[in-house]
Amino acid sequence: MNHREPRSSSQRPSGWRATAIGIVVALLLVAACAPPTGDLGGVATPPTSAEPSFELPSSEPTPGASIDPGASPSGGPTTGPTATPGGAPQDTPVPAPTGTTIVRAYFFLGSFVDNAGLTPVLREVSRTRAVGAAAMAALLEGPNETELSASPAMYTAIPEGTRFLGLRIEHGVATVNLSREFESGGGSASVLGRLAQVVYTLTQFPSVSGVRFELDGEPVTAFSGEGVVLDGPVDRADYTDLLPDVFVDRPAWGGVPNNPMHLAGMANVFEAVFQVELLDAEGRTLASGPIMATCGTGCWGTFDTYIPYHVSSPGWGTLQVYVASAVDGSPERLTEYPVWLTP
Repeated sequence: MNHREPRSSSQRPSGWRATAIGIVVALLLVAACAPPTGDLGGVATPPTSAEPSFELPSSEPTPGASIDPGASPSGGPTTGPTATPGGAPQDTPVPAPTGTTIVRAYFFLGSFVDNAGLTPVLREVSRTRAVGAAAMAALLEGPNETELSASPAMYTAIPEGTRFLGLRIEHGVATVNLSREFESGGGSASVLGRLAQVVYTLTQFPSVSGVRFELDGEPVTAFSGEGVVLDGPVDRADYTDLLPDVFVDRPAWGGVPNNPMHLAGMANVFEAVFQVELLDAEGRTLASGPIMATCGTGCWGTFDTYIPYHVSSPGWGTLQVYVASAVDGSPERLTEYPVWLTP
């Protein structure tokens, strides 16, 4: 079941903890110091494709992932069609992918909170040369049950019934072909939101800098009844209005940050300064302090840092990013979500 609409305004950012505590109890009984396990939501594996391969983004494990660290995209040889960007398929031997890999899909976290916006989640998919297609399949699957039941919950602006029809890349631009359902229904916010979800999902790959859209194989220049102009490639900068004021791209929602935790993303906040706080499952502070982006007060800056923390055993915790009130230092424009902490 894909949740397509925001949840009740009574939800508060801290409400997910009850669910997280229940999950960690079950996990620790079977995991202890072993790798964590969990439900990834049953992502559909895309069919065999001759799409060009994408360079993978840096990995970030998720509970339940079983990546084979020794498995590269080259496994045992097989024979099948291959393609290069802009080229025709050729019948040449190609490696058979083995193992699994992690991709990101981007959904909306919250709707009635003061810092709602796009947030990445992680999906384990079968290793494939068509990893861009795998990421799109994961995106169209929508949020899984854990994400739907979180508080605030995640939702997707992509209309139900949207089908992925193809993907090609040339000169850094990915052209994605979707069915006509993709432009059906919704106001301007929904229309821009679904475009942003696709753009952020595809530009996670270093080889993709921009995205063009097709519907049923036809190039799109004016999208939906809202008349959104798409007369050229679009990129992440075109959809910053859909981000929270502090957009964390790493770690993802429900991800497993290393220790120290890699914290990276973008922010548009007063004087480029925001606060980060990492809590354990009991709400105790493990790490906290100010972070400075490269730009702020009306412009988007980036941040990329590492935050050490200490826990004695693996378990769920909470990542919080917010702006400190100028009046009393209390959190404003708060984003928080679960992460799996490791010693």
